Amino acid sequence: MSASPTPGVSSATPRLHGMDRLRHFWQRVSEGRQIDDLWSQFAADARSSYSFYDRDVDWEEIHKLSPWRRPLHVAKQFFWALLLKMSPARRVLLLLAFVMLALSAINSQKNFEVIAVMLFVLLLSLELADKVTMKRDLEIAREIQTWLVPSQPPEVAGANIAFATRPQNSVAGDYYDAFYPDPEDREKLMVVIADVAGKSVPAALLMATLQASLRTIAVENAPLADLVARLNRYACAHSLNGLRFTTAVLGEYNVASRKLTYVNAGHNAPILRRANGAVETLEVGGVPLGIRSAANYETASLELKPGDALIFFTDGVVEAFNESGEEFGNERWLRAIRSLPDWDASQTFQFLMKRVDEFVGATRQSDDITCLVFRSR
Repeated sequence: MSASPTPGVSSATPRLHGMDRLRHFWQRVSEGRQIDDLWSQFAADARSSYSFYDRDVDWEEIHKLSPWRRPLHVAKQFFWALLLKMSPARRVLLLLAFVMLALSAINSQKNFEVIAVMLFVLLLSLELADKVTMKRDLEIAREIQTWLVPSQPPEVAGANIAFATRPQNSVAGDYYDAFYPDPEDREKLMVVIADVAGKSVPAALLMATLQASLRTIAVENAPLADLVARLNRYACAHSLNGLRFTTAVLGEYNVASRKLTYVNAGHNAPILRRANGAVETLEVGGVPLGIRSAANYETASLELKPGDALIFFTDGVVEAFNESGEEFGNERWLRAIRSLPDWDASQTFQFLMKRVDEFVGATRQSDDITCLVFRSR
């Protein structure tokens, strides 16, 4: 006689398998993230998308309308902002989908809503295919861009350096570097931070040309003011009549004398926090590169003493904002620098970036963020 099945096992096992499949499905879709994390990501995406389409809305004109007419005109302008960013063929698909939805409301006997859903799914798949293709290309561009900036800081007698950049998109228009123009001469170190106007691929391409021209000119051992003037003339030739200008700070550090000579070409002034807590800013220089080919640039010098911290940064740091739209700002940044512990460059960098991250929270980044820390020992 065959044994009878254990009561409850046969019915429970399929249910368990179903729950396992459901959990596996959810893990695959959510990538293991918690609900709070998913909601924060959605909120950040929603704010970013709103800002993207909001640029095309004529708010000044809308505010002239009576309050009861504004919602309709806002919806209309957002719709056109969305529609005009598509290709003509996809605009037609979107309009057809909305027509099918309207017809389904009028005549519930016909399956117009099914056609509308199919058109929406088709349109989504086309847009998604474009995004995936573009993302793959941007990832390749990002990989190439990482070759143009140092992955590790150079060794400097009596000092240490830390740096990093966080692109808003896959590629950045920010540039940082620290290198010896003559690898055989470890007495002169070139330190650079720059920010090309604009974002993403156009800015990244100009950043690459700036890096190449700087490296080429630096090996000629020209005085710093001449080097910057030559960089400026090259930038003017490729700046689209000043539309693609570049702000930068370039410095030459003499390892033996601890003397830094610098030029600030319209960039956010680096902040020097002395070991005794005093703060100085590096503002001497001239206009951004690419504005005026005949521009003159002044140089200034200072001596770095043991315990001093010199902070280079781009405007993405101080202009980072939280979910309320409030900027991190120069005052918060200055307070963070004033409160620096007596750490090395890497720990200092992490300390400063943590202050920015705590303020921003889950808000999506609005600009490239780059910081370079030079600590004298």
